Amino acid sequence: MSDELTNSIAAERTLVIPHSIASAAGDDASASIAAARRINTRCDEFEQELAAGLSPKIESYLADLPANEREQLLIELLGAEADFKVMRRERLSVSDYTTRFPELSAARIAEILEGSRLREDALIGRKLHVYQCVSLVGAGAMGRVYLALHDDLQRHCALKILSPRRGVCDPELIAQFLQEGQAAAALIHPNIVALYAVGQLGGTHFLEMEYVPGRSLQQLIREEGPLPADRALRLATMVADGLAAAHRAGIVHRDVKPDNVLITREGIAKLGDFGLAKRRLPTEVDSADQTIIGTPNYMAPELFQGQGASSSSDVYALGLCLFQMLIGQLPWQEVSIAQLIRNGRTETVPNIRDLRPELSLELAECVALLTAPSPDRRPADGVAASLLLHAVLGLERDLESLLLEAFGNDTTVTWVRNGENYCVTRQLPGDRKQKVFLEPTPHAAHERVLLLYSICCAATPSYYEQALLQNAIVLHGSLAIREIDGQKMFVVINAYPRSTVAPEEIRRSVLEIAAQADQVEQRLTGQDHN
Repeated sequence: MSDELTNSIAAERTLVIPHSIASAAGDDASASIAAARRINTRCDEFEQELAAGLSPKIESYLADLPANEREQLLIELLGAEADFKVMRRERLSVSDYTTRFPELSAARIAEILEGSRLREDALIGRKLHVYQCVSLVGAGAMGRVYLALHDDLQRHCALKILSPRRGVCDPELIAQFLQEGQAAAALIHPNIVALYAVGQLGGTHFLEMEYVPGRSLQQLIREEGPLPADRALRLATMVADGLAAAHRAGIVHRDVKPDNVLITREGIAKLGDFGLAKRRLPTEVDSADQTIIGTPNYMAPELFQGQGASSSSDVYALGLCLFQMLIGQLPWQEVSIAQLIRNGRTETVPNIRDLRPELSLELAECVALLTAPSPDRRPADGVAASLLLHAVLGLERDLESLLLEAFGNDTTVTWVRNGENYCVTRQLPGDRKQKVFLEPTPHAAHERVLLLYSICCAATPSYYEQALLQNAIVLHGSLAIREIDGQKMFVVINAYPRSTVAPEEIRRSVLEIAAQADQVEQRLTGQDHN
């Protein structure tokens, strides 16, 4: 089983809670929500054991459950085990399961197993309609997503297939799946994953979507930790722009979270997964919403108090995404759903400056507004949130996007980030290489300077005369002495105003500084250390 599949199994489930349960009083509501959470948790644990190559027994997961929970969990676990056996090309036998689980009829068991015979994993390397399935790229509660080749158009796409088992067990899910297609098809925006087609072949329902090579925002945060403020702001602004387009079209996303934001290799953020989206007509009111839907850790306080999802609750989730980008984690983790239903989430999101003092007051205020506990204090929708984020971001672009534009197609240049700074490595002829460092100075925004420098060698007195002669012919920047880690070093250095530096200026400086610093190092030392 692939790492991507294993990771997707462990991902947090999106919870759909009936409004009648959420609005019930006292312990009954808490007990019902706790039951749903128990079933989800046991399903996750069972699938994780399957993914790890173990042989979990369904019976052991059914212990100590009331009859109604037992039957629901049994159906889920039976389907999961059948899916896994299909992937392993193992035999499926109705009689084996009827003996073990007499509470289910043979017809019901056969129905569940048949839903697993056309398991999506069996599609890899095969053709579905005009789509040649290449590889699995993700999985979620609704189904799985494949990289596919459209034979007629000869283009790659993302093919999302509704889980056959889930469709059999819950026919209403098919309507929800098609609703995603209708919602996304109405939206055409550079910061929204495009939908090309909705279709059905036999009992298989699918969506053809834009393939976005890259990674999710959740993967980015997991791999890189807290992001530089300018980069986090830029990504949040792009998500807000996509969300604004959805809200203008009357569509509430209802599940904004980093897992549902894809980042292209060029650094463009695209909002996807409209599986829970709902079109809100102008005459609708919140009381008409019959469900609480979303991922609990990103749900706004009013959703736990029986109010319907709205554009303002989407904004709250966006604010939590920005908080997570800046801090590296959410302000809370694994909160009890029963407790949330009982008390509602009323706590204020922590001030980001308490956790990262170097962040600006303007940015802290922006996060506080987006995540205000009361919807009346938040931006009303994605349009207002976009205006707010653009105002805080200003005209300054983040260094990651500048580097991507400057060197996105240059295979001789790579870079890594260290906090707010970047180290760019340039491959040179003769198997030589040179590192160029990009460091914004810690001044106010309008005074900040971007320093670009490359280390030549130690600034020993014996090199002074040769260095001065070399400095006379440096055409870009200058040769200077800079203390680095307590040692004086010769560097080739240049600087630009941070707020106005352009990709072409960065490209030219990196290439020139790398070449000149390497030349100085070679002439003074004959070595290639930097």
